This record gives sequence, C-alpha cells and structure tokens, in this order.
Amino acid sequence: MQQEPGTQPQASSSQRETATRKIATDTLIVMIAFGIAKAVSLVQTFIIANRFGVGNEWDTFVTANRIPELIFTLIAGGALAHAFIPIFGGFLARRDQTGAWRTASHVINSIFVTTLTISAVAFIAAPWLVANVVAPGFDEAARQQTAELMRILLASTLIFSVSGIVMGILQSHNHFLLPAIAPIMFDVGILFGVIFLLPILGVRGIALGAVLGAALHLGIQVPGLIHFKARWLPELGLRDPVLWRVIRLMLPRIAGLGVFSLNFIVMNNIASRLGTGSVSALDWGWRLMQIPQTLIGTAMGTVIFPTLAALSELGDENGKRDAMSGALRFILITTIPAAIGLVVIGRPLISLLERGAFDASASALVFSTLQFFTLGLITHSMLEVVARSFYADKDTLTPLWAALGGAAVNLFLSYTLSGVNLVESAIMTNSVALSFPALAMPVQMGAVGGLALANSVGVSVEVAVLIFMLRRRWHGINESAIQRSLMQSILASLIMALVVFIIGSLWAAVLPDGGLLLTVAQLSIQAGIGALVYVGTAALLGMEELSLLRTLIRRPRLAAGVAA
Repeated sequence: MQQEPGTQPQASSSQRETATRKIATDTLIVMIAFGIAKAVSLVQTFIIANRFGVGNEWDTFVTANRIPELIFTLIAGGALAHAFIPIFGGFLARRDQTGAWRTASHVINSIFVTTLTISAVAFIAAPWLVANVVAPGFDEAARQQTAELMRILLASTLIFSVSGIVMGILQSHNHFLLPAIAPIMFDVGILFGVIFLLPILGVRGIALGAVLGAALHLGIQVPGLIHFKARWLPELGLRDPVLWRVIRLMLPRIAGLGVFSLNFIVMNNIASRLGTGSVSALDWGWRLMQIPQTLIGTAMGTVIFPTLAALSELGDENGKRDAMSGALRFILITTIPAAIGLVVIGRPLISLLERGAFDASASALVFSTLQFFTLGLITHSMLEVVARSFYADKDTLTPLWAALGGAAVNLFLSYTLSGVNLVESAIMTNSVALSFPALAMPVQMGAVGGLALANSVGVSVEVAVLIFMLRRRWHGINESAIQRSLMQSILASLIMALVVFIIGSLWAAVLPDGGLLLTVAQLSIQAGIGALVYVGTAALLGMEELSLLRTLIRRPRLAAGVAA
C-alpha cells in the first residue's frame, strides 16, 4: 500500500524535531544545574582543603560517610528510579491518579521505615563498623570521631530516602527543573556548614551542614508536589502487589549499586592502612574526576534514558542504536580531551588548593590518585549510557553480572597494586611514616594511586563487557562511527596535550615561582589555547560532531531535524 506523498513523513519529521529539541532543552537544564552544583562544591573544596588538607580529620569524615551512603544507595538510590518511575508513570499515562498516589505512598512509607530500621542498627553499631569494616587502620581517637560523624550523617540518609522518591515523582510528570535544583540545595547546605559551622564545631559542622543540605534537597521539591496535587496515605501497603512489583524490579539494580559502593568501602579499608591522608587523597582525586564525569556522563545518561526506554517500548532497534551511538560519540569527543587535559595540567590545578593544611606534599599525593582516576573518566561516563541501554530493555541482570566482573577485577587489583598486607600493613605503614617520612611518602603515593588505577581498570572491564553484549543484542552499535570519533578525538587530544605541555614548560622557565594569580593565568591560557587546538584539529580531521554542534548553535530548528 502506497503512502500519500508528503503526509506521514512530514508528521514524523515534526514529531522527531519536537522530541529532539525537548531532549536538548532537558540536557541543557541538567547540565547547567550540575554545573552550578559543582561550582558551589568547588567553593567547599577550597575551604575544606585549607582547613584539613589530607589530614586525619578529613579522613574520618570521608570514612564516616561510607555506611550512610551505602544505605541510601541500596535502599533509595538510583535503583528506585529505574523501578518506581516506569510503574508510577504507567498510572499517570492511564490517568489513574488514585492508583498513582497510592503506589507512591506505599513506596515512600516502606522505604522510609526500612531506612529508619537499618539506620538505627548502624547508629548503634557505628563503633564496630568503623573498627572492623571501613577503617580498621585508624587509631582509637580517629575511630571514635568517625563513629560520631557517621551517626550525624545517618540523619541525612533518612531524609534522602523520601527526597529521592519525590524526585522520581516529579520526573514522572516530565518536570525536571526542581529535581535539577535539588542537588544545588544540598551543596548549599554543606557550604553553610563549611562557612558558618566549621569554625565553631570543626568537622562536625560539615556533617550537620550535610543534614541541612538533605533537608533543603527535599524542601525545594515540595512545591512541585503541591502543584501536581500529591496525596499521601499513612499506610505501608505490604499487601499491595504493585509495591512488591517495584521491589522485584529494584533487586538486581540494588545488587549492582551495592557492588559499586562495596568497592569503595573495600578501597577505604585498604587506604586506612596506608597511613594518614591516604583516605583523603583518594576522596579528593575522586571528587576532582567527578566534575567532568558528572557534567558530561551523568547529564547525558539522565537525558538519553527516557528516549532509549521509549524506543525500546516501540521496538525501534535502529532508533535505539542511533541514539545510544550518538550519546557515546558525544561522550568520547568530550571526555577524552578532558581526561588528557587533567593529566597534563592536573598538578598546577591542584596546587591552587595549597594553603593552610593543604601543602605541596598533599597536592602531590592527591595528584597521584587523580591521574589514575582520569583514566577511568571516559569509561565511567560511557557506563552512564551503556548501562541505561540495558535498563531501557528492562534488563537489569546483565549490567549486574558485568558489575560483578568489574568489581572482581577492581578488588584483585586494589590489593595487588596497593601492596597491602592485611595483617601487618597498619603497623608497618604507620611506623615507617613516623620514623622515615621521606621514605614513606613515595610508597604511599604509589599505593594510593594503585587503588585509583584498580578502580579505573575495573570499570573499563565492565563497560567492555556491556558493549560486547549490547553489540550482539542490537545487531551492531554503529561501531564504525564510534571508532571514527574515537580515533579523531584521541589524535586531536594528543596534539592538544603537546601544545599545552609546551606552554607549561615555557611558562615554568620564564616564571618559575608563580603565585596564585600567575597559576590561574597559566591554567587559563593553557586551557583556552588547548581547547582551540583541539577544536581546530578536530575540524581539520572532519569530525562530524563539530558540524552538528555549529548547526545547533546557529540554526537550532534545522539541527533538531538533522539529529533526529
């Protein structure tokens, strides 16, 4: 049967254009919000680094957050969104408001009660958890402070157990603004603790700021609930089959996230045996790597997931393949230069933190972790899209098995590369650091960097397995286009790195003892020229993504049609 010329294609093109522009708008909202949150976080970083450096107090705070973070991740974290949003959204699609709010109430109440119960157990067992699980290498005073901070931070976990579900409710209504602002409010709360409570209460002030931030995270989303006329029922709904369906969908994703969190607990356990500052250095390196990873990988994964899910529901394999491939190519052309750039200018970048307790030795220790974490920046960002491709197909088991494989690699390499002897390391490392600090620091730097490298290799294995499985399942992933973007980005990034390195060497020869302002000027010049060199080289290589980007800037309506 022949279609009438111009009718159906025109409608389809218009729909694709509208959908693509909506994705672009949502991506922009998410990226701007993440950018603001990271800017607030950087202010915290400067103040905290000045006060604590990579010393014992910040070690205790980082360690204290591991168990509350694990509880939130396992019960009310990202797993819930992948299980709750499709079911809650289904009620909304059927205009069944009663069923939707009944399900939301049952999920909120059950999750809160479960979190409260587990948090109460963790509150009581905090000293044991610190001494035997997360930080056996700490001395007694550090353990006591870590347990106290853990008990404070558990309050934020309780608040987040509700706030995370509220975020899913608003996103199910296609409302992204307030959920995007919520992380900013969390960072504002921590910043309040850093500026006003830290001078009075020390590191406890930051923990109280985190609790305040969690309350602001929830509070900013309440107007959205009012707007959508939310209704809450005071019942657990343990006999509600929809609640148990949500729980069943959550379980594989919970296991996957649990593997990720447990990896960091084990890494924290090992780092606590490597001497004072090791835990902090690991955390600082991870935080710095997370800035580009969140802005690029998490933002893209958040926005592309609904599109992948819709295409999967329609059975449009070609559409899924094109959408996922396009997202991966965007990630490659942005994270590769970001990763190489961080390695080249990472040392002077971290030196901006050098004041107060954060001295040159602390800067060197953090850089030893950052340079190895940046190796995983690319694959951590890719994982945000690749894993969601399976979730879009309602497959949460395959990512779980891949995560278990990556975790096994991570754990094996963590012990191997750190050189930790579980029986003797705590005593020997601390005694060496006290007696021969000049000898202890290089060993510590290599050991802590080994933990970061193990993490990067582990997630790379996980992504490689998922891409292999996805390629077979979807009968290809447009690999030729991905490979072309990969090679073009690597070549352009290497040329960029060479130019940036030469600029840094000349700068050091002319101005060897630059202060803060000169360092900022150096980094600005290196980053600016490096970006121009990368874009110019990519253009000469014919990188297609640059043409689309120019079209998006100059003619957004036409670009939407091209992208669709």
